[in-house]
Amino acid sequence: MPFQLLIPFGLLFALLPLHHGVPGPDGTAPDPAYYRERVKAMFYHAYDSYLENAFPYDELRPLTCDGHDTWGSFSLTLIDALDTLLILGNVSEFQRVVEVLQDNVDFDIDVNASVFETNIRAFQTPTGMPYGTVNLLHGVNPGETPVTCTAGIGTFIVEFATLSSLTGDPVFEDVARVALMRLWESRSDIGLVGNHIDVLTGKWVAQDAGIGAGVDSYFEYLVKGAILLQDKKLMAMFLEYNEAIRNYTRFDDWYLWVQMYKGTVSMPVFQSLEAYWPGLQSLIGDIDNAMRTFLNYYTVWKQFGGLPEFYNIPQGYTVEKREGYPLRPELIESAMYLYRATGDPTLLELGRDAVESIEKISKVECGFATIKDLRDHKLDNRMESFFLAETVKYLYLLFDPTNFIHNNGSTFDAVITPYGECILGAGGYIFNTEAHPIDPAALHCCQRLKEEQWEVEDLMREFYSLKRKKSRFQKKTLSSGPWEPPARAGIFSENQDRAREKKPAKQKIPLLSCPSQPFTSKLALLGQVFLDST
Repeated sequence: MPFQLLIPFGLLFALLPLHHGVPGPDGTAPDPAYYRERVKAMFYHAYDSYLENAFPYDELRPLTCDGHDTWGSFSLTLIDALDTLLILGNVSEFQRVVEVLQDNVDFDIDVNASVFETNIRAFQTPTGMPYGTVNLLHGVNPGETPVTCTAGIGTFIVEFATLSSLTGDPVFEDVARVALMRLWESRSDIGLVGNHIDVLTGKWVAQDAGIGAGVDSYFEYLVKGAILLQDKKLMAMFLEYNEAIRNYTRFDDWYLWVQMYKGTVSMPVFQSLEAYWPGLQSLIGDIDNAMRTFLNYYTVWKQFGGLPEFYNIPQGYTVEKREGYPLRPELIESAMYLYRATGDPTLLELGRDAVESIEKISKVECGFATIKDLRDHKLDNRMESFFLAETVKYLYLLFDPTNFIHNNGSTFDAVITPYGECILGAGGYIFNTEAHPIDPAALHCCQRLKEEQWEVEDLMREFYSLKRKKSRFQKKTLSSGPWEPPARAGIFSENQDRAREKKPAKQKIPLLSCPSQPFTSKLALLGQVFLDST
């Protein structure tokens, strides 16, 4: 008898115990408050296990209760978990960890690090596309391969544009834009990009085109970069890609892999990494297509209690040696976005199923272990950092509709600076591909200008100061001393507020530049983009 017949659809959930909040015969949706607390408990079980058994290593090994380095030897799990603490409301622990990281993490080390993996938590080539690996102390190794995946080239604009804005140095955004444009110029005549490219020659090495592994976050960053930077060109690039993807890779609301020049099917598989796509579709307002694809992916989850790395669509089963589920967040991420857009209780049901499955199959004494094989639930001795950075975070936000991340602009912080009033925390947060949120208003408000610009502004202020002395009326000048954003009422507990007050009174905070703020809600509202034609 084929093994697949031993695990029929839904059998896993027939074996799981019933809990309060699970829909009953009347079809009521899961109780968000109940599952919100369950998710919080999951976070602290994993987080405490990492601190007790693995810190300062990159990741926890939950089966042996120890740690190991993976992406660079700089306490990656603690860095990745940092803003999840804030989203869970634990401000005091957030502040403590910031100080720990400042005192202990050193990036001047002789370690080869993934440019992609490090940035999401080496651009000097003939094409302007970066190498895939760089040594943090010595730069690119002489023998480093020039072959890099598409995502490894096109996943920088969100972080690097932010860095340019905050430092006043445009080089970061410039190199990220060059890399994006080189990929755009390298697309095939039918509008598709491949999977791996030689960054020295610009020739495609792997010519499979799809939306999954090796390509995924390139498309994601075109959309998120467009929203964050209010950049219509980036959005136009994505929309053209989207049209080609629909024409050549979509079949019955699944997305296959095809040959980038011919459009012929090369791999009829669904990869778990592709489950971000419905969430991305929701960001451009394509809700109907997003829900249809999401429901396809959800049937796979129901079949196995998780998403296998590869799923053969025609056969309806896992692909050999790709049967595992490392607790990835992508389907949960899409559920969060779509629930914000639709309020459909089916999306809460996915969240419920994820909590029940992960706790039933993956939870061990020292954290949560990667599921090595979804067919028999064998575990692997690894808990990747994205579990705390993404999976738990998106689950919590799915069940927490009033979280500050979901702010719709009805509340905000008005910050007084030497150059006027800035608005922060009004919502529209953009998540990078590791689920670290960026406040788009802060990106434009908290700009650090170059030294020459400061000098010019000082001269202008001096000039206008002389003119004002001649006037009968004179406006009050704003203090240029240190400032702190006012606390948003009702979000943090009294103890956490006291912890915040213990911070030193004097801080070196860069001056903020606040001319007329270019950020508007024209393109983004609640994380969704509304095009001119909609």
